[in-house]
Amino acid sequence: MSSTVAKENPARFVVRNVGGIDETAVELPPGVTVLAGRNATNRTSFLQAIMATMGSERVSLKGDADEGHVELELGDNRYTRTLTRTGGGVSTSGDPFLDEAEVADLFAFLLGNNEARRAVTQNVDLREIIMRPVDTDAIHREISELEAEKSQLDDRIDDLQELKHDLPELETERTRLREELEAKREELAEKEAEIDDHGSDVDESREEKRELEQKLDELRDRRASLESVRSDIDLEQESIESLTRERRELETELEELADEADDPEDEVDRRIGQLRERKQRLSSEVSELQNVLKFNEEMLEDGAVTATLSTEDDSKAVTDKLVDDDAVTCWTCGSTVDRENIEGTLEQLRTLRKEKLTAVRDIDDDLSELRTQKKEREKRRQRVESLRGKLRRVEDELDRREETLSDKRGERDRLGEEVAALEETVDDLESEDFSDVLELHKQANELEFELGRLESSLESVESEITEIEDELAEESRLSDERERVAEELTDLRTRIEQIETQAISEFNEHMDAVLGILEYANIERIWIERVERRVREGRRKVDKATFELHIVRSTESGTTYEDTVDHLSESEQEVTGLVFALAGYLVHDLYETVPFMLLDSLEAIDSDRIARLVDYLSDYAEFLVVALLPEDAQAIENEDARVSEI
Repeated sequence: MSSTVAKENPARFVVRNVGGIDETAVELPPGVTVLAGRNATNRTSFLQAIMATMGSERVSLKGDADEGHVELELGDNRYTRTLTRTGGGVSTSGDPFLDEAEVADLFAFLLGNNEARRAVTQNVDLREIIMRPVDTDAIHREISELEAEKSQLDDRIDDLQELKHDLPELETERTRLREELEAKREELAEKEAEIDDHGSDVDESREEKRELEQKLDELRDRRASLESVRSDIDLEQESIESLTRERRELETELEELADEADDPEDEVDRRIGQLRERKQRLSSEVSELQNVLKFNEEMLEDGAVTATLSTEDDSKAVTDKLVDDDAVTCWTCGSTVDRENIEGTLEQLRTLRKEKLTAVRDIDDDLSELRTQKKEREKRRQRVESLRGKLRRVEDELDRREETLSDKRGERDRLGEEVAALEETVDDLESEDFSDVLELHKQANELEFELGRLESSLESVESEITEIEDELAEESRLSDERERVAEELTDLRTRIEQIETQAISEFNEHMDAVLGILEYANIERIWIERVERRVREGRRKVDKATFELHIVRSTESGTTYEDTVDHLSESEQEVTGLVFALAGYLVHDLYETVPFMLLDSLEAIDSDRIARLVDYLSDYAEFLVVALLPEDAQAIENEDARVSEI
């Protein structure tokens, strides 16, 4: 090979047995490199070698070789790729520049059969091409997770708002209890003072008084115990009622879920298995068709049939025959056929591959629906198990509570009997001399009991206030967290639309600029519009965004009208496809990760426009490598390197 002197930090390639190349070494400087030559001079094969070092699988092994190798030295880094022929095709290994090259294949490696480049003229879904590298399913899953998190935060914040409304009422109750408690203490102190005054007038030695005081103390204790037991009984009854309601709710939900959750899954599993087998079979057929297509396209494109062409007229070079002669010798059967017949057969194979890919996508839709059914059924089954476990725990708790209630009722009856007996004893001990002091003791006992009740209520209210204040301390953090989640949700929900909008903006902006540079007659504008359409997706119809391509022409009188892609010239179609691919290149930031942009099959565009187009694209990639015919290459004046022989 021959090339100009490389600049600093060039890309050095060593290629062996790739496409039609036996072995070569090429050095490319940053900037524009022109591969100048006629057809069948291994220009496309070298572009494939560059793609191989980047990580692409769209590369062919030389027909008579069992192994090929490509090596790239870029700065201090070295990248390798080995191609090995196997029974089922060609396998690759090594350490390429990219871990995943699918996006680069779509938008950076713009060879003649590039999918993004051809999408404009083949009635392909432009949005699907642009959005293919975006994992929309992952975005939707993340949206669902954030929605669930936001819902939990909303519920928690709503609970705090309700607690905040409860707080003033509790604080009022606390103040009331404190005031009432203070009043009761003062009243008890007064009663105790009265008792002391009466006691000084009574003979302290009287046995009856001591016995009476003892019984009064016992009576006070028993009454306090009785009131406590009654309070416990009320609490137990409330708990039993709550648990009984919960049990009914659980039983109702179980009745609704149990039958469906217990249905066998054999039929769904069987259908999933059948669809997987069918998908695997179709995928294998698609892969075989792709290998056949790739091989034959490369044979046509690289001129690999030269070895089988007639050489009776030695005055013409073999490459000139490939250009001038429409008849070629078939490399499979040896017969002479028209190139159009071969291309027609390849188009039929492309159609068949497209149909099988459509069938694979339909199977994916069916599989997704079946997996969703299976997952939902499993969730219901898990819910049933959870409900059954919870029901068992509720029933166990009910049994325990009912047993406790029975014990408490027994204790209440026993204490009631003891209180009645003590009251009778106190009545018997009462006498005219002690009637006043006995009454004072009774009143004091009642005041002490009331004090105990008030202190317990105050403790309960203060505890509840403290719990609410502790929980309200989390409100600010929860609000900040909810705001963060809401912002992430907004970003995720608009991310897909943002990518689509950016892609359309990039295309329209660069299409306007390129049309202004290339000066096509009577084309006013070529632009893409994002519209919502009702489309079929698997077995369902959904609203989906699509990209519509608009072409606006003008007449000699200045009247404008909208035209279709079919009416564009071949040159105009090629430029439109290249600008669409450039939009994908920019919207997916490939200029940050892929150092090479490759161009091939530009023969439909005239030399002057090729030069201007190459100059425009040179601003976006570190290395722009363009394969051109010699006469087209002459129009490019400022390329950094020219490779004329590989």
